[in-house]
Amino acid sequence: MSDSLTLDELAVPLRALRLLAADFGYLPAPDVDVTSIYPNRLRLIFHRGGLAGFEAWREALGIAPDAVRHSTQGEGGRTRVLRADAQCAGAELELVGYGDVPALASVGAA
Repeated sequence: MSDSLTLDELAVPLRALRLLAADFGYLPAPDVDVTSIYPNRLRLIFHRGGLAGFEAWREALGIAPDAVRHSTQGEGGRTRVLRADAQCAGAELELVGYGDVPALASVGAA
């Protein structure tokens, strides 16, 4: 017996991806992550275009704004990270968005 999964064992997140593509094909394309480590999870990841893609998908999926988790990462917290979870066709759906933290004006700057 092998320790690796078969492609058939990833059917749940792949089915969810197929349904999302059919229903929301007009939305910005994310990076897609399906992994045998978490075989029931589908991650939609937004790196480019700020957080607009993340917000478009969050709204389309009916995820409430107060359900979004916020954090920062990188040197000096220069990257904003948004995360939200939902269920889709039996899969655990995770939205992840990355964007720049706006630069703050220096105090006393003219």
